[in-house]
Amino acid sequence: MADLIVTNFNPNFTGVSATAAGVVRQQMARYDMALAGHALPGCPAPIDKRAAYRATRIPPDTHPFTIWHVRRNTEMRAALWARDVLRLPMRIVFTSAAQRRHSALPRWLISRMDAVIATTERAAEFVPHVRAVVPHGVDTERFSPTPDRDQAWANTGYPGTKGIATIGRIRSEKGTDHFVAAMLRLLPDHPGLTALVIGRAAKSDQGFLDDLKSQISKAGLTDRILFPGEVAPDDLPALMQALTAVVQLPRYEGYGMAPLEGMASGVPFVASDAGYYRNFSCQSQCGLIVDPEAAADALSTLLADPDRHAAFSRAARSAADTRFSIQTEVDAIGGVYEQLWAGS
Repeated sequence: MADLIVTNFNPNFTGVSATAAGVVRQQMARYDMALAGHALPGCPAPIDKRAAYRATRIPPDTHPFTIWHVRRNTEMRAALWARDVLRLPMRIVFTSAAQRRHSALPRWLISRMDAVIATTERAAEFVPHVRAVVPHGVDTERFSPTPDRDQAWANTGYPGTKGIATIGRIRSEKGTDHFVAAMLRLLPDHPGLTALVIGRAAKSDQGFLDDLKSQISKAGLTDRILFPGEVAPDDLPALMQALTAVVQLPRYEGYGMAPLEGMASGVPFVASDAGYYRNFSCQSQCGLIVDPEAAADALSTLLADPDRHAAFSRAARSAADTRFSIQTEVDAIGGVYEQLWAGS
């Protein structure tokens, strides 16, 4: 028996995994719950799908049914099998971040959900059964500022005296080429600065990555624009607080946690107008929304003004604490659960 089962069927640690993990770490103390599928950092040891079905057969003592909270197509299918074929006493909540029309199969799956939580007002326009718009939050204890950013950067072992990074899958949609183009313009005028591309490229994007590395090599910046691959989730907070800026320039983003994790770490950002970035910027007090072609100039201006950078850092941390905390997200998700349990 369980009040809540949260699913994580993707073996890779993705952005969806990261947001789910943040929520689950908070929910552990609130519910009799289980994580089904693959492990998430700092979360309960997972159970398999069959064990999740068994845990759902009998309603929990405190509620009329178990809630399954799902975030992917495979997880919706498994939950629908349990509810509609096995006839288990349960309801299904789906979180949707996509800010565009879903394809046919996801549309059908989402139409069968008992409740949908959209992460943004824009995402809510593309899905039915929306019970609440709940922006993702950041764990402001896990991500926090450092009193000595220069020493934190030195501790990373990367070259130079300061670092900036873009974080996410290496592909065109994520705008990795926009970041590289900006760095090719920016770095020659900032000799102590190192740029990191944090993430991996799928096999289908290997040619895209090879082309970026060729451009960097021709510019003589191979030792200053680095591709360290993915960073383990437990190592990301220390890297974040060592950065001077986070730079995200995607062509499309459903939500985008990297600027928010940077904000909680006292790190301002420069980003394209995608995802939820404009809301994070708090009217350009925490970060700057720019066209990708203007990113290098925006970064150069910010790096040249220590007082402005410090003001952005303070405002970013304050906004993460007061407007975008993980506790606020978990409270709002809990409100949706309570509505379902109450029969409304």
